[in-house]
Amino acid sequence: MDFLLYLALGGCAGVLAGLFGVGGGLIIVPVLVFSFTLQGFDSAVLTHLAVGTSLATIIFTTILSVRAHHRAGAVRWLIFGWMTVGILVGAVMGSVTASLIAGPTLQKIIGVFAIVMAVKMALDYKPKVSRDIPGKSGLAMAGVIIGWASAIFGIGGGSLTVPFLTWRGLTIQQAVATSAACGFPTAVVGTISFMMLGWQDPLLPEHSLGFIYLPALVGIAITSMSFAPFGAKLAHRLSPKKLKLSFAVMLVVVGISFLA
Repeated sequence: MDFLLYLALGGCAGVLAGLFGVGGGLIIVPVLVFSFTLQGFDSAVLTHLAVGTSLATIIFTTILSVRAHHRAGAVRWLIFGWMTVGILVGAVMGSVTASLIAGPTLQKIIGVFAIVMAVKMALDYKPKVSRDIPGKSGLAMAGVIIGWASAIFGIGGGSLTVPFLTWRGLTIQQAVATSAACGFPTAVVGTISFMMLGWQDPLLPEHSLGFIYLPALVGIAITSMSFAPFGAKLAHRLSPKKLKLSFAVMLVVVGISFLA
């Protein structure tokens, strides 16, 4: 029954990865926390196990999603390259930071963050600053912050990257596509870090590889890779306004679930 849940979760994550460029982590983490709780996993490692597993699944959800966005010509690869420089550093920092934060506190932080970002996207709030694309150092610094936060929360970074790139002048389709690409290095570095941080922890359940729960990873990966291209195609058929509102609604639902 748990494996069937992981298969269904993977399908949802795949669509979200292609549609919003978020890697599906904002949905995966709360569902895994709930599932792991029902399975009786130790509360001391439960949240970190959910975050680490979520990052591992994002490796798979982003691969086909990025390929579909690339075919549509929406990925800004130069921006991706310089942001990745910072993401590689930030993801390691974020993984270490996450290991020092208690699970319940972490859930409340991401809940507030998701709702704030949802309000910003829904109201289409635009700060009165330059909307030009930052230089190389600016993109790298943004990557550090996004990689750091993404590794803490087990997300692909889309909830930060998409608003940042739209604020700096990219269309919502370009922002989603480039965000999806940025999710890959975030997930790879975060996964390796969580594996090392949880290595041989005596409280982990069977079939765990550090803070990665393999049955959940396999189940989610199987279906997420099949559904990601569908989400990417859908993203290019929706109007920018509808896509922003849909993104905002999803963030509100996630934020409430974490706060609750």
